[in-house]
Amino acid sequence: MSDTNGPRALLKRIRIWLALFVVCLVLSGLTAFPLVTELRLLDSALTSWAAPVADALPGLAEWIHRVRGGLEDADRDAPYLLYGNDWLAFAHLVIAVAFYGVWRDPVRNVWVVEFGMIACVGIIPLALICGPIRDIPFWWSVVDMSFGVFGILPLLLVRRLIKRLEAATTAAAAPEAVPAA
Repeated sequence: MSDTNGPRALLKRIRIWLALFVVCLVLSGLTAFPLVTELRLLDSALTSWAAPVADALPGLAEWIHRVRGGLEDADRDAPYLLYGNDWLAFAHLVIAVAFYGVWRDPVRNVWVVEFGMIACVGIIPLALICGPIRDIPFWWSVVDMSFGVFGILPLLLVRRLIKRLEAATTAAAAPEAVPAA
């Protein structure tokens, strides 16, 4: 019978959740590079095969069309502005690499998970403050905030598992008490 709460099992669960989180972080970063192309494809889809979605959510379709136009204008007239988006994508990839330390030694590098949790929480005030300043529809800010909510959930679980792993490895390494003579 295997021990589902033993150090090996805990480490396996930590790594599975970490892998999920890192894959999502990397995908989020990679999709930020070809943003102009992605918006062209999405806007085109909303006027063709995905028209039922546009009909059901006209605000979304209008927003996508507006963002596409703005990105195309920026790409044509001031492509250097999109360089900031490249840095955003790169930051996602760099942050994902930081989680390799947690993969190698979760107990020692739990701070990386806690840093990720702080970043997830920070998404909410950023969206609430910068969204209105940048004329972002509130519902889109809610979509942005959901990345923080959905991001923190696996990190909370990973942190809890790391703390259990730490307790299990500390207990296993502690010398047995020797009765007093």
